[in-house]
Amino acid sequence: MKTTRSLVLLALLGLLGIGATLWLQHAATPRIAAEQRALQARRLLDVLPAGSYDNHPLDQRLPLGDVQLSNSRLLDGYLATRNGQPSAVLLRSQVSGYAGPIELLIAIDSQGRLLGSKPLRQDETPGLGARIAEWPNAWLQVFSGKSRHDPGDAAWALKKDHGQFDQIAGATITSRAVISALHDALRYFDEHHEQLLPRAPHE
Repeated sequence: MKTTRSLVLLALLGLLGIGATLWLQHAATPRIAAEQRALQARRLLDVLPAGSYDNHPLDQRLPLGDVQLSNSRLLDGYLATRNGQPSAVLLRSQVSGYAGPIELLIAIDSQGRLLGSKPLRQDETPGLGARIAEWPNAWLQVFSGKSRHDPGDAAWALKKDHGQFDQIAGATITSRAVISALHDALRYFDEHHEQLLPRAPHE
């Protein structure tokens, strides 16, 4: 009888322990998910200058769909705002590199100037084109502050193609692809400015 009571007590304690563990896991799941989301947001949003937005841009998607451009595709877009006014757009772009698709996040301010860009995915050759994935990236920083017309359309190319920009050493195709994607995004922004930057209702 005593043994039976002990076994029942142990079983109850075991069930209580399992229940407590499950409850703690359930209670912690939203916090863990929120922390993972915040980490992902920080990783993506470091292309935007600190203090340039006060919303959660990744929660404010732009109705782009899948847009085919001259040399690349726009997969998605997000709006950054400050004090309720649009401050920048983030465009997720895909272009064909040397070894496969290169996916970029491209930030453009409300005046159509490039704030920054970073690769989200690439399969380029290690030691050559794959250097596009280094962060921070000195080569990509060269394009910050540029716009569709600064330099002009014809200058958005490598120097070897009579354009303005140097290439990543040993990675001509990768460099051409990224420059084309940046130029495509700036041109798209310029041509769809009103759609991408909706004004506040009182304006």
